[in-house]
Amino acid sequence: MTQTKPHYEILDGLRGVAALLVVAFHIFEAHATSHFDQLINHGYLAVDFFFLLSGFVIGYAYDEQWTTMSLKDFFKRRLTRLQPMVVMGMLIGAICFYFQDSVLWPHIHEVPIWKMILLMVVGFTLLPVPPALDIRGWGEMHPLNGPGWSLFYEYVANVLYALFVRRFSKTLLTVLVVLSAAALIHLAVTSPQGDIIGGWSLTLEQMHVGLVRVMFPFFAGLLLFRTARLTHIKNAFLLCSILLAIVLCMPRVGGADSIWLNGLYDALIVILAFPLIVFLGASGKIENHTASKVCKFFGDISYPIYITHYPIIYIYTGWVANHQMKLQQAWPMGVLVLVSCISLAYVSLKYFDEPVRRWLKKVA
Repeated sequence: MTQTKPHYEILDGLRGVAALLVVAFHIFEAHATSHFDQLINHGYLAVDFFFLLSGFVIGYAYDEQWTTMSLKDFFKRRLTRLQPMVVMGMLIGAICFYFQDSVLWPHIHEVPIWKMILLMVVGFTLLPVPPALDIRGWGEMHPLNGPGWSLFYEYVANVLYALFVRRFSKTLLTVLVVLSAAALIHLAVTSPQGDIIGGWSLTLEQMHVGLVRVMFPFFAGLLLFRTARLTHIKNAFLLCSILLAIVLCMPRVGGADSIWLNGLYDALIVILAFPLIVFLGASGKIENHTASKVCKFFGDISYPIYITHYPIIYIYTGWVANHQMKLQQAWPMGVLVLVSCISLAYVSLKYFDEPVRRWLKKVA
């Protein structure tokens, strides 16, 4: 009889914590005048945390299955898991697009419907579009739903894992991770804005950022799974949630004359703090039913909320810019946006994502 592998409930919960912090980060971002006064200042690093979690979970879920699993099977499973919500995110982005007309994007109303629909259909495939096809003005590779860029690089990492890295010895994987860490540090400390923000445009510069951001955390997560000797940590979910919130909410490090310090902070958090948090989370056990339900709920909505929230953020950001709203005035609307994002994610999960994935598993 095949023994079912244990499930890392705490890692699911931490993914949800990070996703909620991303939404809050984007809400506060609408009121920031610069990187220096942004609340939840390092919320953008949640993407790198997601990449590291993905690498760990991919190793856990698939490393031992390659004797019976083909490449086709692997890609089917990954597409079944990720692609339905990609489609939903782009559909929501299309529905919300013309409601985002504002001083930030004054030409949205001039975009013909056929072009918006074309980009929605292309977005369903997650294929990136060049800046020449941008219909917003931010140069995004997925202009209807900006966060799609990180899913694009998630797929890139999955392809690299399936074709090559799954066969790497621990030594060769360590070499890859060390080289990727060096590239990440170099990017961070030489960045003209003093951080590792970026990756969402189909330009050589932005593709470099995207690749560097995914390579270290994803394969460091895989290496962590293959080498870590887990221990037992009490109250791991609470401890890891607090640590994650601290590093993501940390104010900007250094001033305008020493922006490299913030870049160094970004790199060290991704290279040192995130693997530690994942290790502690994987070492913990859920100790009561309530905590188990919280982790399950957070884990269930983490991906849906990440991939569906930004079209609403576009509307909120445009509204703030149009009316020059301060956070002190706009916070009730900000709370409504947060609640709306959570509700939309849950509805998308229960009435689209889960049914579609069940259907795809039956017909695959």
